[in-house]
Amino acid sequence: MEIELEVIQSMLVKFKSERKWTLQAILQLSEEDITWSPNQESNSIANLVAHIRGCVHSRIETIFYDIADSRDRDKEFEHELKMSIEEAYNLTKESFDIIIQYLEYLSFNPNLLLSQPFINRPPLTFSQVNNETTVLNLMIAMVREIHYHTGQIIYAAKTRKGELVWQYD
Repeated sequence: MEIELEVIQSMLVKFKSERKWTLQAILQLSEEDITWSPNQESNSIANLVAHIRGCVHSRIETIFYDIADSRDRDKEFEHELKMSIEEAYNLTKESFDIIIQYLEYLSFNPNLLLSQPFINRPPLTFSQVNNETTVLNLMIAMVREIHYHTGQIIYAAKTRKGELVWQYD
């Protein structure tokens, strides 16, 4: 297998695993758990879910679906952000599905890994990458970003529930 396909497949495995564990954690929570945060400076699970969805929108949907970036990042971090369990579950699933769909597309077009999809677009905002970034760099940044926030979600879920029940299938 060529290195490009190995990288893409590794990312696919990672994101599918993250989706599974994050969705399982969310389903074990109450709506109060979703909006809880330990203090005014910390994010709730609702904030983290909204932020993940915003990242996926501005970094992947703008490329894959050529959708203009309409992200409202400040809203993602509003301390009183409300979200139902169903909304949190659906936004999380949708975010991961978009990432996975894009990686599956890349698996058939591995030559795109070194392309620069933002080069002729408006400047990226609130991003760890710039307009000259490659798809490979963007996806590596997404692995880090999503893993970081799903870890926060699972930690917050464990803080609220104690022990979580996992389905290993």
